[in-house]
Amino acid sequence: MKSIKGYLMEPQNFSVNDGDGIRTVIFFAGCLLRCKWCANPESQINLEKVTKEDNLIYHYSSEEILNIIEKQRIFYRFSDGGVTFSGGEATLQQDILRQLVYKLYDKGIDLAIETSGYLNFYEVKDIFEKLNLIFIDIKHMDNEKHKYFTGVSNEEILKNIKLLNTLNIPIVVRIPVIDGVNSDQKNIKETAKFVKENIKKPKIELLPYHSLGDMKYETLGREKPSRDFKTPSEVSLMELEKIIENEEVQVVSYR
Repeated sequence: MKSIKGYLMEPQNFSVNDGDGIRTVIFFAGCLLRCKWCANPESQINLEKVTKEDNLIYHYSSEEILNIIEKQRIFYRFSDGGVTFSGGEATLQQDILRQLVYKLYDKGIDLAIETSGYLNFYEVKDIFEKLNLIFIDIKHMDNEKHKYFTGVSNEEILKNIKLLNTLNIPIVVRIPVIDGVNSDQKNIKETAKFVKENIKKPKIELLPYHSLGDMKYETLGREKPSRDFKTPSEVSLMELEKIIENEEVQVVSYR
């Protein structure tokens, strides 16, 4: 099969926050969302107009990515780890993603994906069917607030969560918890209710906001995220976890 090229950021080996065990995270460039707090702003590029000015973006072939992964397989074997596809949004580059997933699936490597859920489910259904774990974000249950903070409606995302549930693959809904955006108890409760009603084995992971991506904004010459965005306190997170558990949804953590 001919190797396919795609636009990616630098792969990350030895990750322990993106699925079980030790993992390699493959970050795909390109995203249709414009989250005002994005930690990977370099991914917000037009894939049809990538230029030399889009630094931090690399043109990898599927063969090159597979070679990187092959060197890490011993760590997957002894830690029950594997490969996680992230971004940006990996499903925007379906051809290279499909080739990687199919080849790694045939090798018996554990596969996970982190997705915004803003995608055409039927175009990528075959890809998702070969995965072992799906992480998907719900950034806000209020559609107007979701549009304001991300640039897109949440309707397609919520619909796709229901569709993904039909694949019988474990799903973890991730909430990037940000004071000033979505950390109010009402939003978290509504999210937990939706997850309980639409996922067979409902799980939520709370990801407290961080500003570690600020240096990337400086490198790209872009304005940093608003200082109104704050990291929730540990006490606040514990209260939100209780709200989720009261809705009979399991709280998990890969941090």
